[in-house]
This record gives sequence, C-alpha cells and structure tokens, in this order.
Amino acid sequence: MGTPPLGRAAARLHGGCGHDKLAPDEEPPGVTSGQAPAPRRILHGILCMCAAGLMFPVMSGFAKILGQDYSSLQVSWARAFVHLLFLSALFLPGSGLGVLRSRRPGLQLMRAAMLTTSNLASFYALTFIALAEQAAIQLAAPLIVALLAWPVLRERTTPGRIGAVLVGFIGVLVLLRPGSGVFQWASVLVLLSATAYGVYQILTRLVAPYDPPATSALWCTLVGAFGLMLTLPFVWQNPATLADFLLFLGCGAFGAIGHYFVARALLYAPANIVSPFQYFQLLGSVAIGWLFFQHLPDAVTWAGGAIIVASGLYLGWTQRKAS
Repeated sequence: MGTPPLGRAAARLHGGCGHDKLAPDEEPPGVTSGQAPAPRRILHGILCMCAAGLMFPVMSGFAKILGQDYSSLQVSWARAFVHLLFLSALFLPGSGLGVLRSRRPGLQLMRAAMLTTSNLASFYALTFIALAEQAAIQLAAPLIVALLAWPVLRERTTPGRIGAVLVGFIGVLVLLRPGSGVFQWASVLVLLSATAYGVYQILTRLVAPYDPPATSALWCTLVGAFGLMLTLPFVWQNPATLADFLLFLGCGAFGAIGHYFVARALLYAPANIVSPFQYFQLLGSVAIGWLFFQHLPDAVTWAGGAIIVASGLYLGWTQRKAS
C-alpha cells in the first residue's frame, strides 16, 4: 500500500516541520499538463492556503506565550515532537520503517539541522518581538532561496530577479531599522531563522533526486524531535498548569494542521496559483497579535512587509512565467 494522496502532498512541502513554505511549482494530482483545474477546486485551494495563514500565527502566538516561562528549546521540541506524531500517522502505516532509508543521510542531517536552527531562532526571537514583525521578516526566506539558487543549484536568473531580491532586502532593512532607537537584536535572530530556512530549502532541492518526499519529511522531524530531546534534561520544566500543557500540545497541533491545509491547497490547485496567498499569514499574524497581546504593527512594519511581499510576488510571477 502506497502513501495516501494527502501524505504525498504533505511531503512535498518544504516546511514539513517548520514554516508555511511551498515546494517548487508542480501540478497537483488529477491535473495534467495543460489541463486547467476547475474553478471550484482553485477556490478551495485558495481558502485552504488562507486557513493555513491563520493556523501558523496561532502556533507562533502559543510559542510566544510559552516563551515567557519556558525555554525555547523545550517549546521547539514540543513543536517538532507533535508534528512527528502527525507525520508518522500519515506515512508509517502505508510504508513502514523502510521510508526512513536515505541515500544521502549527510544532506538529510544538514537540512534537518538548518530547519531546527530556523525554528529555534524564530521561537526565541518571539519572546522579545511582536508576531507581525516576526512574520514579516520571516518572509525573507524566499529571497534567500532566490539568492542561493544561482550559485548552488545553477538555476538561471535574470537581472529583474536579482533586482527583486535586492529590493526585498531593502524591505528587511526597513523592518530591522539598524541604528535607530527601536532596533531590536531579536529581529536579527528572525533574519537568521529566515536564512537557515532558505538554506534548508536549497538542501531539500539537492536531496530531492535521491530520496522520496516522505523520507525527507520524516528525517527533518526525527532529527528535530530527538536532537532537541538531548537538551531537555538541562532546560525541562513540567508544565505548571493544564493550560500550559495544552499550549505545548497546541503549538505542535496548529503547526501540523497548518501544513495539512497547505497540503490540501496543493491537492486542489497548482502551487503557482495558491502560493501567493501564503502572504495571508502576515495579516493572520497581525490579527493574532492583536487578539493575544493587544499589539498592532506600526507604519514602518507595514511598509517593510509590503516591500518584501511585493518582491516575493514578483519572484513568483517570473518563476511561473519561466516555467
């Protein structure tokens, strides 16, 4: 028995155990080349992507609350472990433990380390900065991928794409506000998180010809869950209340549900149609930031986020045009 359709779609996600990023553009199951999916299916795909844009900010909001009293290592472990349970339920019944066999274990370890670094840096930074600012800076990850794709993957680039990357990084500088009185070093940690995630995506493309998607998805969750488990004896605190325990559980559950919605979006419509709606997460972060912490972003945050989103949309449009 093979991997179920949802499992195949979930495994195609670059962020199988981390963020809401998409795999390279590809046709969803049941849509052949040159065949347009039904408008109703496209609408379902867009709605699923927007739903994911609400799930991930809730996950980050829970992580921010927990970060006030618990180590980011413990929060990141809970996030990875619950997601591991989710992926195991998807893949192991149909494929067994053989799905863990990798032809490039070194690359798998490197990409898992990058993803774990990205999650840990992001969760730690959330202790100090607002959700909307974290989400906006995190959107720099596609810019990192575009920057590295040419020298590492030998992908063809154009002056327009290079210009878009440079403009996007201007948006990052607007958000970081270096030299100003409101500069926060934690924002640099989010940029580190975005950079690590961009490298993770590049490594994922390098390993794709050798290992099936399910193998790659499970490797990153296994390394994150069991690697961080080694740190727990030094930082572990029992959840003080039932509410805290539920927040730990919810941190992983909402992340897993978010990736479920992304997977459904990819089943309903091509990635190049639904991927622009991943930027809905920025609005979701603003909403959750206001509901949980009564915080609204200032004009500079909106401006920097708009520059990054515009650059990302242009990169996505040129990628779709080239393909």
